[in-house]
Amino acid sequence: MTVVLRRVNRVLLGLAGLVLVVLGGSVLAAAAGLSVPSWWPWSGPSDVLLTTADRQRWRDEGWWWPVVIAVLGVLVLLALWWLIAQFRRGRLGEVAVDSGDGDEAVLRGRALEGVLEAEAASQDGVERARVSLTGRRTAPRARVKLRLEPYAAPADALAVLGSRALANARASTGLSALPTEARLRAAKHRARRVA
Repeated sequence: MTVVLRRVNRVLLGLAGLVLVVLGGSVLAAAAGLSVPSWWPWSGPSDVLLTTADRQRWRDEGWWWPVVIAVLGVLVLLALWWLIAQFRRGRLGEVAVDSGDGDEAVLRGRALEGVLEAEAASQDGVERARVSLTGRRTAPRARVKLRLEPYAAPADALAVLGSRALANARASTGLSALPTEARLRAAKHRARRVA
């Protein structure tokens, strides 16, 4: 996701920059009195970008203002989505594993996440586990979300997570540390009837 986001950012910024440079440069060239093509709408320093007739052309049409507001609203939403996407942490695509012979092997991040999820969910008292890896490929970080059964003790679930699932992940990847943020939630359950 982060690679795709970087490419989209580069393309959008490149296109926006190109459009701004071409339009701004051509308007400046016309305003400075330099020669511009005959088809260019602004050919001299006394020309205006929008004439009075252009500004008032659709003012009396009933569809004009709703369309303008809708288009501007969509542009604002797209800009907000793009801004929020900049701050999202991407998932780690791969983890570097020291193979012991001086070279390094590469382990897919999703594979390690799947193993961690399966091992965390297999412990008693855990209904569901979700794991996502972030950080660098040589220094990954884990975010674990555990949904606990009503009878489970949170301290026991964390102890087993650290001593079994995370310890196995560190040992199998050769990492000296795997910083982890764990979030625990209790599963919803119905109240028991007392007879």
